[in-house]
This record gives sequence, C-alpha cells and structure tokens, in this order.
Amino acid sequence: MPSSDGPPTAACADAASVDSALATLRSPATIRERCNRILAGVLAGDSPHFRIDLARLDEAADRVAAITRRRYPDLRVPYHSRWRHFEADGIDRHQPLRARLADAASRSGQIDDGADGHAVTRALIDLAVVSVLLDAGAGAAWRYREAATGLAIGRSEGLAIASLAGFEAGLFSSRPDRPLQVDAPALQALTEADLTRLFQVTDANPLVGLAGRTRLLNALGAALAAQPQWFGRDGRPGGLVDALVKTPESGRPGASGPAGSQLSRVTAAAILDALLQGLAPIWPSGQQLAGRPLGDCWPHRLASPPGSTGLDAGWVPFHKLSQWLTYSLLEPFEWGGIAVDGLDALTGLPEYRNGGLLIDCGVLTPCDPVAASRPQPVGSALVIEWRALTVALLDQVAERVRARLGRAGLPLAAILEGGTWAAGRGLAAERRGGEPPLTIVSDGTVF
Repeated sequence: MPSSDGPPTAACADAASVDSALATLRSPATIRERCNRILAGVLAGDSPHFRIDLARLDEAADRVAAITRRRYPDLRVPYHSRWRHFEADGIDRHQPLRARLADAASRSGQIDDGADGHAVTRALIDLAVVSVLLDAGAGAAWRYREAATGLAIGRSEGLAIASLAGFEAGLFSSRPDRPLQVDAPALQALTEADLTRLFQVTDANPLVGLAGRTRLLNALGAALAAQPQWFGRDGRPGGLVDALVKTPESGRPGASGPAGSQLSRVTAAAILDALLQGLAPIWPSGQQLAGRPLGDCWPHRLASPPGSTGLDAGWVPFHKLSQWLTYSLLEPFEWGGIAVDGLDALTGLPEYRNGGLLIDCGVLTPCDPVAASRPQPVGSALVIEWRALTVALLDQVAERVRARLGRAGLPLAAILEGGTWAAGRGLAAERRGGEPPLTIVSDGTVF
C-alpha cells in the first residue's frame, strides 16, 4: 500500500492486474468508497489535519437550500456544468450556437459527414471538452471583453465565453470549410500566441497559466489523434458519440438496447470511463501505476483497509476535472436525444468552492491553522484529505438539501449547481475577497 508521502510501485505486476487496478480507480463507486473510508478514519480521530463537526452540516444545507431557492425559484435547477458559464449575466449564448449548428447540419457536410443525426451533438461535445480544459484559474485581474455585449467578464465565465468565441471563429478546427468543430491537427498546431489573442492578454490584462493551457491543448490533440477508437479518424472529442452510442454487439461501454438498433441511452459512468481512458495521457499530475498514468488519483494511508495488497490499494481517486467534464457533456447528449442514466453515480466535485463551503460553515476545521495557512501542494496529505472529506460530506449535504427543498429526486448535479458551489463562492467572497480558505499550489488540472 502507498503512503501519503509518495506513489506506490508495481514493478512486477502483470498487464491484466494493472488493467484491473486502473479500471477500479476509474470507477466513481471507488471514488465514493475511498472518500467515505477516509471520512470514517477522520471521525475516529485518526487524522492530524482536520476535525469534523457533523452538526454543522445543517448550516451548510440551510445555506445551499436558500441560495438554490433564490437562484432557481421554480426549483427547475439545471446541471452544474460549463454550459452555465455560457449563460453569464443572464445571456443564453449556447442556444444561438445550437441553432446555427442545426442549420449547418441541415446543409449536407457543413459540420461532419455523419448521417446519424448526431452532428450537432458531436460539435457541442467538441466545444465542451476544449472549453473545460481551458478553465484553469484566470487570476483576479484578467477580464475578457465580449464584442457583442461590451461586457468585461472575468474568472471561469470569461474563460468560457472566450473559448466560445474561439470555437465560433474556427480556432480549434483544421478545416476552413468546417469551422464549428475541434480536431487533433488544429489543437496540435495551436500556439501560445493564438491563446494570447483569444484571451486578449496584455501586460494590463494578465492571464495566469497561458503556457500551461497551450501545452494541455497540444497534448489533447495528440491524444485525440492517437486513439481513433474513442475519437474517430478525424480526432474529434465529439467522436465519443460514436464510441458510446453503439449496438450491444460492439462491446462499447454504455451500450444497451435491441441488437442492430440505434441506441438512445448511455450512462454517466460510461462517459466518465471513456474520458478517463481517452484523455489519460494529457494529465500532468505525474501519478502512475506500473508506468501507466493515473491522473487525479493520490495515495492516502486511510484509503484502504489495513493489510490490503491489491495494486489499487491505498489510492484515492478524485478525477475532479474529468467529472466536471462529464457533467458538462450531459446536456449535449440529452439535447441530441440520447438519455443519460445513472447521474448520481458521479460524485460531488472535490474543489475549493465545495470544500470551502465545508470549512466556512464549520463542518471541517483544520487541526493546525498555521500549517493550513501555508501554500499546500496538491499532493499533500492535508489537501488529499480535504478533498476526500469534501466528496463524502457533499453526499450528506445533498440529502439534507433535498429534504429542505422537498425534492427527493433532485440529482447531485443540480444540487452542486443550485447549490453547493454557489454557496461556497459566496462565502469566499464575503470572507476573503473570493479566495479559498486554503492556498493550493496547483497547475489548474486538479482544482
């Protein structure tokens, strides 16, 4: 079993054992199980990092329910996803794009060559993937000035709207005749200068992490090109539609329904698994198992029972960005007439807004405030524990929020949107000018 100070080794493992361990660590059920195991250990007093006051969960739930009613009085709460950022300042920017894509799809070959009715879905998945991967922290000073409205928009919303403008301008397509797509050749050719222009970066309008974003999109292009089984011969993120929506004999994840039929259902877990397999090479965390990349997966001494010997033992997976991306693909699938089942198989997102809500409401208290005030690497035991507790406790907050709203079936994706993320952001703004309660040293692919 790995310690919380470093990754494990699997030097002599056979390929089948490694494949099995990786599949286990890709599962959202494993995320939830390992996080709850860490929660149990902390509640038992086996942690130098946090104390937990479960009675304060009611305050957190009260705040989340109140802000949900304020933001969505009819309680028709959408999913927590990138598409909400495209609606910044009350302007729905994705509906006109969807209409434009539908019009282009009706004109043969103007989006793609598919004759299955999924051309619009492929294009929307293209946009969602590249936009989410550009959504690392922007810094407090940066703003994007939107040409159509004159609005100057910062943070995640500004990054989203800038990425939408780039998509509509064909920045991510190598096909001048098909600008409304994202493909491998265009991403591999993308330069830092291209993103500098897209994000309107100047000395007076600085954007942190520009080089890292460029490298990430270049790596995405390489991964798309190398894996036609997931992304098609054109190397497009939207190729996931063809990989997931197949007849049962294809053996693809998510397949169900009568043989030979065009399926109209997938599962959220299948989408996540496809993303974790297809995009594994792009994550720079450095976490590996037998030389295979793990992505957002970290060692913690409480993650598995004592004496566990499997290759996956001692690891706690989070896959925060991949789950955020999965949440952001739910609507493109559904808008395309493909139902997504098993939404609540996914977990809450272990990031600083949700985790900050729990600290600011007193559910979590750092045992050593001085140590917690210092910048923490994302792989530190304190940060891993904070994230695991966030995942586990968000499920408990969600139960209370559903009861307060009288909506027993409200999916976790809607509670996050309603919701926990907004409440955490509001508390951070009130108490620290928007900054998180802990300072994390991260490259943006985790938080």
